[in-house]
Amino acid sequence: MAHCVTKVELSICCDHLIDKDVGSKSDPLCVLLQNVGGDQWTELDRTEKIKNCQNPQFSKKLLIDYYFEKVQNLKLGVYDIDNKSYDLSDDDYLGGVECTLGQIVSSKTIIRPLELKKGKPAGKGTITVSADEIKDTRVVSMEVEARNLDKKDFLGKSDPFLEFYKQSDSGKWQLVYRSEVIKNNLNPCWRKFSVPLQTFCSGDFNTPIKVHCTDYDSDGSHDLIGSFETNLSQLQKAGGSSPVEFECIHPEKKKKKKSYKNSGIVRVKSCKIETEYSFLDYIMGGCQINFTVGIDFTGSNGDPKSPDSLHYISPNGINEYLTAIWAVGNVIQDYDTDKLFPAFGFGAQVPPDWKVSHEFALNFNSTNPYCQGIQGVVDAYRQALPQVRLYGPTNFSPIINHVARFAAHSAQQNTASQYYVLLIITDGEITDLDQTRQAIVNASKLPMSIIIIGVGSAEFKAMEFLDGDDGVLKSLAGEPAARDIVQFVPFRKFQNAPREALSQTVLAEVPKQLVSYFKMVGLNPVKLPSEKPT
Repeated sequence: MAHCVTKVELSICCDHLIDKDVGSKSDPLCVLLQNVGGDQWTELDRTEKIKNCQNPQFSKKLLIDYYFEKVQNLKLGVYDIDNKSYDLSDDDYLGGVECTLGQIVSSKTIIRPLELKKGKPAGKGTITVSADEIKDTRVVSMEVEARNLDKKDFLGKSDPFLEFYKQSDSGKWQLVYRSEVIKNNLNPCWRKFSVPLQTFCSGDFNTPIKVHCTDYDSDGSHDLIGSFETNLSQLQKAGGSSPVEFECIHPEKKKKKKSYKNSGIVRVKSCKIETEYSFLDYIMGGCQINFTVGIDFTGSNGDPKSPDSLHYISPNGINEYLTAIWAVGNVIQDYDTDKLFPAFGFGAQVPPDWKVSHEFALNFNSTNPYCQGIQGVVDAYRQALPQVRLYGPTNFSPIINHVARFAAHSAQQNTASQYYVLLIITDGEITDLDQTRQAIVNASKLPMSIIIIGVGSAEFKAMEFLDGDDGVLKSLAGEPAARDIVQFVPFRKFQNAPREALSQTVLAEVPKQLVSYFKMVGLNPVKLPSEKPT
């Protein structure tokens, strides 16, 4: 299942449109279509019509769901509208352009010549497409403590936790955040927390917020200590040396006792509105994704000349290794401006001295292992295959450490400008598991992700272990990974699925992993998105 990373709005303007109307200029409209397979296109959105204009700037934005892990092929068509019908087939075509959404978001703005059909320009007509993410990326970050809370437990003090509710339009209170429980403490200090602004108060600083301070009981019969109402405008006044204080009031106690003051004081030490940057903020802000490929040339793959080898290239020119390179590389290449991809092999005896190597350049040029585009990687693989001897063992750590050295160098620059994705394609019999665990734990502190595609019919138990989905991966010494950076997928699951399904699954985690790294090290996008009005 592909995860919609975000919604994107496209702003469209055109210049020098051809003139189809006699006696007046064209009345253009732009339509956005998405490829749904083969030669099938479906309309997603269209702009308004602008009368008599050859250089239109459309005010209506075109909306599209953006998926990092899909190649989203788009077609923008400009039509001269001369009637009231919705159907465009009876309107004059002023030209169009095909591109991918990845190309637009990674460039932020593209300018392309309009074509009436492939290779036939529509006069001097051009189209400019700019992408903007639509999302309130702000979060509310708060630090809260309390003092002199009422004692609720017979044998101990209270075990307090907080709950924040917002009032919805219908007047209902909706839970937006619950804190952790602090045991046996009448003066608790809760962990700092963040809630998306949209979630916290629907983006409205005056939305009523109700806060409950409650004593936790393990049987679920929690006792209210007290509550108060506020809103984000009030909460925001907290900060520095001036916290905002609220009396915690228990309504029943207040009714019963004339002398009742409160059941404790809740102090908001700080309340800040912070921007939470998204994957697209980093990409549009200038972050490049550097893609490296590592291919398993160990003996367990079988003799490449034999049809039952995983490296056997079938008469129609493919095998599982090639299919995996194409599927993943096709998506990633839109995010890398130089389109130069280092490609390595491991586990083979390599000429001229036939020593086993765990990181040899597929083009046999160790000082310049870069291949031109994904096609270059494919060509280098095909040429290397007959020149090496498949051998062993299957060591992953050298190639992970190789990419990690580049990532570490980028990390020292202290800007969110480079991120690394290593694709390892293997038949899965890993030999250096302990060293690989350590390499991954080290790499988890760097701007990199690792994708492992398992080909063939092996068990892949070790790969699933490295993926860390069942818990945090730890090194042999017990050091946990700083974040989850490995995604493992067995190729056989996708043998009969469309090619896009593989890339969508293996790349689905990359946006989250990239954001989690830059957030962990406190780096904002190089170029900040233009501030959205509050």
